[in-house]
Amino acid sequence: MIRHNRAGTGLRSVVRALAAAAVGLIAASALAQDLTGTLKKIKDSGTITIGHRETSIPFSYLDERQQPIGYSMDLCAAIVEEVKKELQMTQLNVKYNPVTPQTRIPLMSNGTIDIECGSTTNTLTRQKEVAFAPTTFITGTKLVVKKSSKVRSYKDLKGKTVVVTQGTTNERAIKALSDREKLGIRFLNAKDHAESFLTVESGRAVAFAMDDILLYGLVAKAKKPKDYDVVGEFLSYDPYGIMFRKNDDAFGVIVRRTIARLSGTPGKCDGPLREIYAKWFTGKLPSGETLGLPMSTDLQKSCALNALPD
Repeated sequence: MIRHNRAGTGLRSVVRALAAAAVGLIAASALAQDLTGTLKKIKDSGTITIGHRETSIPFSYLDERQQPIGYSMDLCAAIVEEVKKELQMTQLNVKYNPVTPQTRIPLMSNGTIDIECGSTTNTLTRQKEVAFAPTTFITGTKLVVKKSSKVRSYKDLKGKTVVVTQGTTNERAIKALSDREKLGIRFLNAKDHAESFLTVESGRAVAFAMDDILLYGLVAKAKKPKDYDVVGEFLSYDPYGIMFRKNDDAFGVIVRRTIARLSGTPGKCDGPLREIYAKWFTGKLPSGETLGLPMSTDLQKSCALNALPD
């Protein structure tokens, strides 16, 4: 008859448990020592801070409960999940910090926000201060006007008043065009897109120059959408990208990996990004409007290029 030594069995169980805990502590310690930049900041604080816009429909804006939602916010939520896996964290607090075109880059540079989830154009000038994720939308500057204004092109703006949102690529594009074409446009500056649109709505400006997709979003939520037209040829090329801190490639790899996996099979655009896009651009928005904008050929090509192998 074989007798089991219960005390010995219990002791071995305790030893195994302690060994497993020690291995876990060593792994966690090694991970912590290897971390730098944004990943270290997130790990140490247990928080990731998302910079978001309040009126950039449908990319990043406030819903009826004043919570940030949108296409860019969904993409950033996927990045947050990837960060949690990378840092082996079961819980990660997400803090939301509103930004404007004027504050988004300074707040990124000084560490207030960790990623900016809005409608920011990736430009070479901006890359001197911040870094960008792969392109997730492509648009360009057009004009929103009241149909009654008879304005159909930038050529109709000579001597008229146009509103721009300060700190945007669109502001630079339309002002440079006015100088080049000697249009003598009078400019009003607004702090955000909602204020710019209100300036046209109230008649203080004849047109608002902005990325066409944002103009369609503003028109969709206007009191009388049928009163407005988005008109003219593209005055700029604006590829959007999620923004993060410059010289922080450990975090950048996670951002790029997330976008690649959302894009789908390498060389194709067959991943979850298509569903996320459809949710915000062809389906009904939470407030009931529909933009009805299928994914452009240019964006499909960009998405396919973003779908890199692991």
